[in-house]
Amino acid sequence: MHKIILASQSPRRRELLTQVGIEHEVMPSKVKEKITKGAPMEIVIELSRQKALDVGENAEYDISDGCVVIGADTIVVQDGIIMGKPKDRDGAICMLESLQGKTHSVYTGVTLYYKNGQEPVRVSFARETKVTFYSMSKMEIERYVDSKEPMDKAGAYGIQGLSAAFIEKIEGDYNNVVGLPISAVYQELKERGWL
Repeated sequence: MHKIILASQSPRRRELLTQVGIEHEVMPSKVKEKITKGAPMEIVIELSRQKALDVGENAEYDISDGCVVIGADTIVVQDGIIMGKPKDRDGAICMLESLQGKTHSVYTGVTLYYKNGQEPVRVSFARETKVTFYSMSKMEIERYVDSKEPMDKAGAYGIQGLSAAFIEKIEGDYNNVVGLPISAVYQELKERGWL
């Protein structure tokens, strides 16, 4: 059995790992994200690699043989525009207004990092999930934003929270939208004998 390390403080990712019985430790990445790729799938893989390597190769953490680091990153893309975390109330309202009655994509990249002797190995993959919102009234958007829930989330919503009332359709992995395609992570870990 390998020691699993999550390179993220995300409570949603921790919850998903726990939900499927993957014991893990949290060692958050401190990397300053740098995007050099253009396509969403490439971006999330690049960011997940940066996070996994930051923890996996950081002397402060002393990652040894038998440890697997999970790096992950999620972005929301609407009409080719990446929607990050809103900076303020007005930004959250603007994002939510742009999602109304439309389908957008949520991409999550995952990198599993481990050492095979002295040789570092990285396994990366990404998933896309399409999410369609019902229309929300201005009052519903403001009430949701005033809950503070959207302020730390890409695209200004968390699918598992209050915004669930406005999700019309999901095409793909629900957990990918939460922040980690947990079934794909589980299968990758199992396939390599790490569980």
